[in-house]
Amino acid sequence: MSADTADADERTLLESRLDQQRSEIAAILERLDETQARSRLVPSLTTPLGLVKHATFVERVWLHSRVAGIPRGDLGLPDTVDESFLLEADDTVASVLVDYRSACKRSRRIAAEHDLDEEFVWHDRSVSLRFVYGHLIAELARHAGHGDILVELLRAARDS
Repeated sequence: MSADTADADERTLLESRLDQQRSEIAAILERLDETQARSRLVPSLTTPLGLVKHATFVERVWLHSRVAGIPRGDLGLPDTVDESFLLEADDTVASVLVDYRSACKRSRRIAAEHDLDEEFVWHDRSVSLRFVYGHLIAELARHAGHGDILVELLRAARDS
């Protein structure tokens, strides 16, 4: 968080924190080649490239679908969370980053049209945009941490 947001209003603070985590997600792929980005170092489907692809899914589920009201099918979203980590043959570091940054840009535009207290349907209840921001900050921070660990392992293997 920058010094200029330390005393910011709530919305500015939340959006600054969210954008900070979005940047951390994109940074997972910095200085990774295509093979490293696809490396699966854990038993789950998690790879560095898959994490960024999943973060794109998260943006679209929460802001494009829930907040903007666009049906998931119209967004081409997979049915399950696990499927959001799956990589296609034509997924590259560049293409996944372009898609992710585009999703984030659209998310910012969508959120700007709504108040923090505005409510949206989530399963069998309603949640505010404030809740959505908090959820995204937590989820992206968790995945950025996963990415940091994967990148550290990849660099250690490369340098050994």
